[in-house]
Amino acid sequence: MNTVLWLALTWAQIALAVAACLSAYRIAVGPRAQDRVLGLDALYVATMLLFIVTGMRLDTPFLFEAALVIAIGGFVGTVSLAKFLLRGEVIE
Repeated sequence: MNTVLWLALTWAQIALAVAACLSAYRIAVGPRAQDRVLGLDALYVATMLLFIVTGMRLDTPFLFEAALVIAIGGFVGTVSLAKFLLRGEVIE
């Protein structure tokens, strides 16, 4: 692997890990439920991207599939939480 690419992927992993930690902090401390949902949304995006960058660095396709599962689960979770906050129920 090229040294410049390796360095860029390392910095990307560090930045995404910091973003995930800040999102977890927003989930824990958020003053309203809407802030917590946005923190959860940012957390799953940061985690998904962290899996993709790690998969690029390790050159393994397994982590790309795991990132896809995280993306699908995060989308379903965000939609269901948004519907719950709007109507007070998920299933009508």
